[in-house]
Amino acid sequence: MSSLLFSPLEMRGLTLPNRIVVSPMCQYSAREGCATDWHLQHIAQYAYAGVGLFISEAAAVTPEGRITQECLGLYNDESEAALRHVIDFSRIHGTAPLGIQLAHAGRKASSHAPFHGRGPRAEGDRAWQTVAASAIPFDDHWPVPKALDDEGLARVKQAFVDGAIRSDRIGFDMIELHAAHGYLLATFLSPLGNRRNDQYGGDAIANRARFPLEVFDAVRSVWPKDKPLGVRVSAVDWIDGGMTIEDTVAFSAMLKDRGCDYVVASSGAMSPLQQIPVKPGYQVPFASAIRKATGMKTMAVGMITEPRQAVEVLQDGHADMVALARGFLYNPRWAWHAAHELGDPRPYMPVQYDRGHPDRMGEISIKSKSA
Repeated sequence: MSSLLFSPLEMRGLTLPNRIVVSPMCQYSAREGCATDWHLQHIAQYAYAGVGLFISEAAAVTPEGRITQECLGLYNDESEAALRHVIDFSRIHGTAPLGIQLAHAGRKASSHAPFHGRGPRAEGDRAWQTVAASAIPFDDHWPVPKALDDEGLARVKQAFVDGAIRSDRIGFDMIELHAAHGYLLATFLSPLGNRRNDQYGGDAIANRARFPLEVFDAVRSVWPKDKPLGVRVSAVDWIDGGMTIEDTVAFSAMLKDRGCDYVVASSGAMSPLQQIPVKPGYQVPFASAIRKATGMKTMAVGMITEPRQAVEVLQDGHADMVALARGFLYNPRWAWHAAHELGDPRPYMPVQYDRGHPDRMGEISIKSKSA
């Protein structure tokens, strides 16, 4: 029998062959924003991994929007050409729909990659001026970002639009806007990052959501109508005075009214003081709350590691898709193994690897022995 995990899902003109998603994962391996051979092998391996959807790592819409010097970008002809080469190659050899996450790191930009020590770059070390909703640093030892004025807001919005246009030219099937994890759009949404006294700030989520919604509307207006557009949110900040699930449900309802196709319910990363009770499936209730309150499609993330655990998330109505990140880093063949464990009869391995299927190993041995 085929499990719900391996059932198709339609979003606009795109049909996902199953509900397994490879979540965006920063690789810190780009050169001046351009994809490299590392991205070629990284993305291609998931394109033929039997997943329902692969979403590429956050691609910054401006050079200053990169988290690190080594982060991927999509803001000029060079970065577009480099990423197009990777996607064209992956299309030839893979079957999975391919999405891209468009992002701006905001006040958490100009930092070091994890394997280079993390933290902000020092002045004189190729650091750059960061921007945010308000002039509030991420932590005490981080630089103070510049609060975006009207001109800056317009510039960022246009950068997201340009990124969407480039994404369509490359041939991506869908876009996910990054409004989570303390990056630029998240600083508008969270009271911890937004102390503005204009129309984009204040106690009301409707005001704090105004700029992220303007970005969404601008992208939706240029993104093809038959291609899905989703948003990643930090459902809660895990700290008093931060984003609440009620805020996120309200924001999700606003997105749905504007034609958003799904919400990814992540959490945290707005403040280093957060207290997160990490355990298997710890973020699933957020996707569930959004889905039940709004009727919107949701993607569940957060320590979903086992096939039967993923099936339960879907069967219990918590989400429409499940996304893995580190689980796929450790086991790029997760979808193949899940299909075998759940007894799904559909083909999910490329023909070149078919002999590696556990059900066919004995058959190959017998043929070899009699040859």
